[in-house]
Amino acid sequence: MKKCPTCNKPVQGQDNPFRPFCSERCKLVDLSKWVSEEYRVPGKPISSEPGKDAEDHSRPDSDSANSNSS
Repeated sequence: MKKCPTCNKPVQGQDNPFRPFCSERCKLVDLSKWVSEEYRVPGKPISSEPGKDAEDHSRPDSDSANSNSS
């Protein structure tokens, strides 16, 4: 039997509407941690200014593509 990721109690069967959590309370506790940024997904920081850190990776830079062909 799987355990609730919040409280580690056993999670009851397939008909539990809060799965993978054991209860609505545990589901909301987990959501609260995401909202308050206690949980984070690693990655590069995002600039608040559009286009400042954005790079177009859809096509190679013509200078760098030509320098590798020697």
